Amino acid sequence: MKDIDFMAVYEGVLKQIKEGAFLTVKAGKQLNTMTIGWATIGFAWRKPIMMVMVRNSRHTFSLIEKAADFTVSVPTGEMKKEIAFCGTKSGRDVDKLKECGLKSAPSRKVVSPIIQIPGIHFECRIVYKNAIDPARLSREYDPIYPEKDYHTLYFGEIQACYEV
Repeated sequence: MKDIDFMAVYEGVLKQIKEGAFLTVKAGKQLNTMTIGWATIGFAWRKPIMMVMVRNSRHTFSLIEKAADFTVSVPTGEMKKEIAFCGTKSGRDVDKLKECGLKSAPSRKVVSPIIQIPGIHFECRIVYKNAIDPARLSREYDPIYPEKDYHTLYFGEIQACYEV
């Protein structure tokens, strides 16, 4: 495990997130991971921040609403099958980790674990959340929300960033 400066890797991380990464949340005894394809990394409130989006219809939403943190595991190896599975199946119906042969590993600074894969891992403490208000969203994005299941944005202060 090697600590890294998130700014030194953010371009590659964002490129990979477009292909898929794992957002993992633990609330109480419940654990779920889902695929994300959108995120932002930068600074807000003079802090390093990763912003992720979770649709209100997703099982992960019910967990992240109760959680104080989340992790994002960005694979550096071939994980297309696992990314596709975790992006199309619900944690309400299936244990995605078990079905994909993935394992979680304890994080270093937050409660939610990382996915034990070769990659870059972010541990984030939720510092702000905001539900998308469709009245304030440009109409050009309507096709992204045919079911009106809008995202909530979660701003996580990056507590740790490292490569495994």
